[in-house]
Amino acid sequence: MAHGIFVGLSTIDLVYKVDGFPAPNSKVAAHDQQVFVGGPATNAAIAFRHLGGSSTLVTGAGCHPLSELIRNELEQYSVRWIDLAPALNEVPAISSIAVNPAGERNVISANASRFGIPAAVVDERALGGASILLVDGHFMQAATVWARTARARGIPVVFDGGSWKPGTEELLASVDFALCSADFLPPGCSTQEDVVRFLSDSGVPNIAITNGAEPIRFESPNAAGTLLIPPIEVLDTMGAGDIFHGAFCHYLSARHPFQQALAQAAAVATHSCRFRGTREWMNHAISLV
Repeated sequence: MAHGIFVGLSTIDLVYKVDGFPAPNSKVAAHDQQVFVGGPATNAAIAFRHLGGSSTLVTGAGCHPLSELIRNELEQYSVRWIDLAPALNEVPAISSIAVNPAGERNVISANASRFGIPAAVVDERALGGASILLVDGHFMQAATVWARTARARGIPVVFDGGSWKPGTEELLASVDFALCSADFLPPGCSTQEDVVRFLSDSGVPNIAITNGAEPIRFESPNAAGTLLIPPIEVLDTMGAGDIFHGAFCHYLSARHPFQQALAQAAAVATHSCRFRGTREWMNHAISLV
C-alpha cells in the first residue's frame, strides 16, 4: 500500500447552501448548513486514503475543544496525524463557505499565518515509509523542512500552489511536481507563461496549472500541452482542487506517468463536483476513462 504524507492546513468548514450571495450590510437565509473538516492538505490526505493508500497528515491543530472535530474526522477516515502544535490552545482555523445553486462559492477563511507554531522537526520514522509527500505552503517552515528531507531521500515532493506565500521560493527548491491554480502568481508574474518560466527556473521539472473547468496546462521534460476537463452538471466545486491533488498523489504513487496521473486526478475531481461537500463523492463509484 502506498503511503502519502501531507503537510499543511486543517480547517473547520462551515458550509451554507444559499440562493444568492449577500450584498454588503445584508443577510441571506441558508437552506442548509453542514460542518466539514477541510484545508488543502487535509482534504488531499482523505482523498488519497479513500483511493487506496494510507495517509499521514502533518498539521497544527492544538488542544482547543474545537480541535476535537479535526481529530475525530481524521480518525473516521483512518488518516494518521502529527500535530505541529499539540499544546496550542487557540481556536483552529475556521472557514465560512456559501454555495449557490450553480455550485459557485464565496469563502471567508483564516489561514495558518495567525498561529505561533514551534519549529518543526521531521518525524524520520513516519517519513521512512512514505512513497510521496505533498505540501500546501501553509506552516511554511514545516513544509520546507519536510520537503527538503523527503527530496534528499528520493521521495517525490508535490506542491499544491494555491497562492503565493512568503517562503515559497525556498520551498520550490525541494519540489518535483508543482500543481498550481490560476491564482498562483509569483512576484513579477502576470501570465501562465510567466508562472511556468518562474517554476522551471526555480528547478521544478513537472508543472501543471489548473483553472476550474478550463483545460489543465502541463509541462514536463517529456511532454507539454493541455488536458481537457470533461463537461458535467456541477453541483458543488468545494474542495475539488484538494481532491485533485490527493488523487494525483495516488496515481503518481502507482507509477502512472505525469500526464496520465493528471488526467485521472482530474476525472476524480470532476466526479466530486457532482455532489455536495467534500465527502459525498466517496459514496459513489468513479468512472475513469
